[in-house]
Amino acid sequence: MPEPWRAAWKTLKRNKLSLTGGGIAALFVLVSALAAMLAPYDPNAIDLARTLAPPGPAHWLGTDNQGRDLLSRVIFGARVSLYVGVGSITVGAGLGVPAGLLAGYYRGLNAPIMRLMDVLLAFPGIIVALTIVAILGPGLNNVVLAVGLSQVPQFARVVYGLVLIVREATYVESARSIGAFDAAIIGRHISPNVLSPIIVQASLLLPDAILTGASLSFLGAGVQPPTAEWGAMLSDSRQWMQRAPHLMIVPGIALMLVVLGFNVLGDGVRDALDPRVRSMQQGTIRT
Repeated sequence: MPEPWRAAWKTLKRNKLSLTGGGIAALFVLVSALAAMLAPYDPNAIDLARTLAPPGPAHWLGTDNQGRDLLSRVIFGARVSLYVGVGSITVGAGLGVPAGLLAGYYRGLNAPIMRLMDVLLAFPGIIVALTIVAILGPGLNNVVLAVGLSQVPQFARVVYGLVLIVREATYVESARSIGAFDAAIIGRHISPNVLSPIIVQASLLLPDAILTGASLSFLGAGVQPPTAEWGAMLSDSRQWMQRAPHLMIVPGIALMLVVLGFNVLGDGVRDALDPRVRSMQQGTIRT
């Protein structure tokens, strides 16, 4: 492992709160991967004889208004949320990082690309995502695309600012002076130096992507029934919250814990990959 990454890992290990967030995130990923093995029932199996049953031995977290096991639906909902989060981050980084690289390296592309990013940033991310879903229609893959496109400007601006600095470095000027192609300069000399901030940005935007995807489903514009999804489950629970409050409490707590875990982990990753923070922390420990 290279020395900078080893130092970042040591810094992250000293942050107990971030490790707790990482544990929550790891549990979330594990539950998503093993959903078919962990769920006691088919999440879409309807049992009208057990509608709105409270938590008990047969159904540990109770059932919903159609008699479906709530624990099974929460477990499978974790898989959907993970798909939305990771998929949208992949879309956002896949489009935003090249846009930032091109805008930062080529002065002629600066204005058109970054002005487009400024226009997208002028609107809240949920509004951008809602607009895209309204055009494409509801559905899981459309939600991933909509949330991902709403996050393109964040990646583009971070990369753009870094490229403006790195492109003036001595080693980049040296590569340019010996006739290296622009693609080689960007790939070998510039991209590796913006990798850490991209990882930090992805870790910070992942919980936002999960929450935005759940918000779209809550509004009826995201994942459609009968797919188990936390935002849709919260939306369905509104008319039953007085009679069966567990329908709202269970998916709400699941969503809160996952977003909190990834947020705390993202803060730890940011601190671990920032050399200034590492040096401050090491100085404090020595003192």
